[in-house]
Amino acid sequence: MDDHRRNMATIEAEPEPISIDVSKTAVIVVDMQNAFVKRGGYFDLAGYDLSGVEGIISPCRKIIAAARQKGAKIIYFRMGCSPDFSDRGPADSPYNLKAKGLKLIREKPEVKDKFYIYGAWGAEIIEELKPEPEDIVVRKQKYDGFIGTNFEIILGTFGIRYLIFVGTATNLCVESTLRHAFFLDYFPVLVSDAVSQAGPSLTQEATIYNVKSNLGWVTTSESFVGAMKSLGA
Repeated sequence: MDDHRRNMATIEAEPEPISIDVSKTAVIVVDMQNAFVKRGGYFDLAGYDLSGVEGIISPCRKIIAAARQKGAKIIYFRMGCSPDFSDRGPADSPYNLKAKGLKLIREKPEVKDKFYIYGAWGAEIIEELKPEPEDIVVRKQKYDGFIGTNFEIILGTFGIRYLIFVGTATNLCVESTLRHAFFLDYFPVLVSDAVSQAGPSLTQEATIYNVKSNLGWVTTSESFVGAMKSLGA
């Protein structure tokens, strides 16, 4: 069997199965950081329900392990900003005017390290999903991981065409980056039980519907891991 066929895996997905070349595949782990996942972090302090994002830690771990074992790249996004906020953009930008975190910090300066500021606890990737030395970590300041980053250069360097999306938040950073990837002719696959939304469940449902209808493919962690295991058969 030639190398190309040996690297091909078919993932059960909606609206139809998708075949991927694992050597050209990256798992994109979006913003699984203390600020968004852990008790006492920014999302917790801002009143978000953390049960959903806590529930995706195990599926994310399984997907990362299975993909890494078969030679796929693991790319982590870290949402964050500098301590002086010099990379947040103009204070009166629509992005900053909508930022709940900045409002929280103004009201409670003592929680600043719980926010996603580089160098502080909040910006660190959670211990359960800690990157390995061979993994890649991309810093970003916007929801969309292509904006203001070297993400696309990294994908080109490794010849990546297939992107497996896990992490948070489904309706914000995950969907924003996935949409951009689709428009750049990458093949995006959303793992429905390994992503968690910010807000009501209808936002999760809307993203899943949009992806499987128009923007890519939707699978489950079980289906993805099963596809990886089939490569060793």
